[in-house]
Amino acid sequence: MCGIVGAVAQRDIAEILLEGLRRLEYRGYDSAGLVVVDTEGNISRLRCVGKVQKLAEVAEQHELHGGTGIAHTRWATHGEPTEANAHPHVSDYITVVHNGIIENHEPLRELLIERGYCFSSETDTEVIAHLVHWEHKQSGTLLEAVQRVIPQICGTYGTVVMDNRDPNVLVGARSGSPLVIGLGVGENFIVSDQLALLPVTRRFIFLEEGDLVEMTRRTVNIFDKQGNPIERHEIESQAQYDAGDKGAYRHYMQKEIYEQPLALKNTLEGRFSQGQINLSELGSRADELLAKVQHVQIIACGTSYHSGMVARYWFEALATVPCDVEIASEFRYRKSAVRPGSLIITLSQSGETADTLAALRLSKKLGYLGSLAVCNVAGSSLVHESDMALMTKAGTEIGVASTKAFTTQLAVLLMLVVRLGCLNGMEESMEHDIVHALQALPSRIEKMLSMDNIIEALAEDFSDKHHALFLGRSNQYPIAMEGALKLKEISYIHAEAYAAGELKHGPLALIDADMPVIVVAPNNELLEKLKSNIEEVRTRGGRLYVFADQDAGFVSSEGMTIIPLPHVEEIVAPIFYTVPLQLLSYYVALIKGTDVDQPRNLAKSVTVE
Repeated sequence: MCGIVGAVAQRDIAEILLEGLRRLEYRGYDSAGLVVVDTEGNISRLRCVGKVQKLAEVAEQHELHGGTGIAHTRWATHGEPTEANAHPHVSDYITVVHNGIIENHEPLRELLIERGYCFSSETDTEVIAHLVHWEHKQSGTLLEAVQRVIPQICGTYGTVVMDNRDPNVLVGARSGSPLVIGLGVGENFIVSDQLALLPVTRRFIFLEEGDLVEMTRRTVNIFDKQGNPIERHEIESQAQYDAGDKGAYRHYMQKEIYEQPLALKNTLEGRFSQGQINLSELGSRADELLAKVQHVQIIACGTSYHSGMVARYWFEALATVPCDVEIASEFRYRKSAVRPGSLIITLSQSGETADTLAALRLSKKLGYLGSLAVCNVAGSSLVHESDMALMTKAGTEIGVASTKAFTTQLAVLLMLVVRLGCLNGMEESMEHDIVHALQALPSRIEKMLSMDNIIEALAEDFSDKHHALFLGRSNQYPIAMEGALKLKEISYIHAEAYAAGELKHGPLALIDADMPVIVVAPNNELLEKLKSNIEEVRTRGGRLYVFADQDAGFVSSEGMTIIPLPHVEEIVAPIFYTVPLQLLSYYVALIKGTDVDQPRNLAKSVTVE
């Protein structure tokens, strides 16, 4: 969600800014812009609605010289996607880009109008530019002006500020929205995601909550929220990014679906020892803390929330530990009672999800036993601020609709459940069986993916459909929810999911020949119950598509298409059965002609509430 790229260098940096924006396109945006200033203070500002490629085409028509500049991709929160609302925003000689939301922008706007400022946009960001300009005129350096502005604004921000008359300095501030410093030789950079800079540096400093930075070509001075100079640890990034190469695949989402066997192998690697789960990465005192856990509270958003819902079944059935799962935006705004011995687990692909981060910070004040993050980004805020962390190791995920990040989250959560279960007396034979099932899972998914032509043909039936219903029981219910989310995200078909046993409590009223009903049907103890629910749909003229275990005894018939899948152990079935639903959504979206990787109105990393 939104992207920032800034640079202070000796060389012309327009191309570096544009390439950085291209590498941040996966975050979701609706407009883009940049400002470049040369050593004499001459500035060039370009902005446009649409893709970064359009901005690059505009840039080709201009002479863009200068070693200092900032660029931005905007996901609209205040004001429609227009050139006037696109970043960067200016106030006389001050230029600003900003990720986040300024919640008190309206009274600030009124104050600034009284001071004589004119607004050229509808954005909340423009108030930052005018506030910095006002404070800078009063006295002091650009850094001091920004330091005086920070207490005046409420909300979230990752912001970078430039004085066009002094093109040797950039000032950045971070609160609730990430900023990363990239260290070069005789040049430095500031971005919202390290992936933007991998072509120019592997050395990074991750700013922490409340940090400010003053950056020149040769210096990086960081200050904490009290204004004290502080050192932040430099890391050498091992991140990989191949967004420029989809290989033989048409979309990143398709590529990432097919990467899941390898991603799961990476997730499992080094976490088994002699048939047992080994999570020594949690630290030497982890078992001592886990042994005290009497309750688990999972906090997440979107697809990660569905991971948590699956994990709830596992925690209670395997580890005999009560578990609650809550959407982060709900958890943080209600009064909650903390159970004794409760461990809070946060789930996020990016580790920067605003509501999940806020929920974690709230939990520290509420008396939880400890916190554990399950995340895909090692340097993220969520990982840094949690007591413990387990990395999913899924690799960079570019498609907005999460695929491999979801399945690897589930694998990590299952391993955590087993570790907790062992501390609570789980039989060793059960642990060995689960380890075996996890080890076999990548090859089984690979085999299932070879059936993609069957699912591709199936998608043709959805070409004229506007609604769909997904059904599952037990730990397949959250998988049905995830399937519905994928379909609505990328094909724009309205889709809902229900626990199959709930059909007669309302959803049956929707059933007709124009409402496809997708069912996930592994061969488990609830199979006969599920067959009864399927019959309820059939007798009412519904059109059924059943993804079923090949041994479950289903046969295709009039009004019911069976997609037989290889048998997998019940415990890993939720991970396995989500993959064909991903494929179905992908092929339906192809038929619908939507933007698969960057669906309308959505963003990959949701860094605002």
